[in-house]
Amino acid sequence: MEKPWRSASISGSRPRARQSRAAAPGDTILIEKGEYFDCSIVAADRLTIEGKGDVVITDKTCEGKALFVTRGNDITLRNITFTRARVPDGNGAGIRAEGANLRIENSRFINNENGILAADSPKSSIVIVDSEFSRNGKCEPGCAHGVYVNNIALLHIERCTFTDTKAAHNIKSRAFRTEILSSKIVDGETGTSSYLVDIPNGGSLILKDNVMQKGRKTSNAATAVSIGAEGVKQKTEELLITGNNSRTIKLATRPSFAT
Repeated sequence: MEKPWRSASISGSRPRARQSRAAAPGDTILIEKGEYFDCSIVAADRLTIEGKGDVVITDKTCEGKALFVTRGNDITLRNITFTRARVPDGNGAGIRAEGANLRIENSRFINNENGILAADSPKSSIVIVDSEFSRNGKCEPGCAHGVYVNNIALLHIERCTFTDTKAAHNIKSRAFRTEILSSKIVDGETGTSSYLVDIPNGGSLILKDNVMQKGRKTSNAATAVSIGAEGVKQKTEELLITGNNSRTIKLATRPSFAT
């Protein structure tokens, strides 16, 4: 069932949260063009939430976690910008994924602490396609990243762009299998990220046909892609790093693109 999500009906956080919780499994919710200083708990299963035109969700977080907290299973989010997520503990996110199976299409994560943060869900997959991550990340007091997933079955990123990440990592994945395909992961002139890709506990990794760049302001000039830095706890059934265009901008130390 397709339902409109009109700006007039969600002027405050409570109307929006109620509508997300009240949605029936399988509904499609359409958000009209506009900038919304609000947040949402997405509780129903099999929801599709889609922005119609330029939709921006900004500033206000739910439960001290994120702009959107996805608690239902099998959720699709499409054509939405998430920006300026901040929380007191420094670990806020555009999206906090707590349910199983999340798909994100054609969305933007701009200037958040974490772009996406996913809790443990060992059978879950998170698929991110055709999306942009810019100016996310921090390391005060702890580190927040462009995308950070904990123990899930699969993280799949395809045709996405990561730019100007601040201090932390562009992508940090504890997934049993991580696939990063045909994406652009670059510091640019102002990014200060540490690793471009961090696979801290091992697991399978497919890193294929990406553009990867370490910039002159990187906070870690030695390593671009790190595997097992926090102890290998997962089986590596497949490891494929191929077809990537890796480069640096006048660094004093040439980084290793896989360690």
